[in-house]
Amino acid sequence: MNELFSMGGYGSYVWSSYAIFAVALLIDYLAPKLRNRQVIADLRGRMKRQQRRQEKSA
Repeated sequence: MNELFSMGGYGSYVWSSYAIFAVALLIDYLAPKLRNRQVIADLRGRMKRQQRRQEKSA
């Protein structure tokens, strides 16, 4: 089992590369979802402001 993790002396490089890749995939997965929430919240705020302006002018 230890040989699997050491990988002939290159284990630290290989496993850190896997970890960095996993973090990059996680960021790539989460970033659009977080951005989508932000855009939706911004649009809701704009719609509320527009409705208030229309109610004041009516």
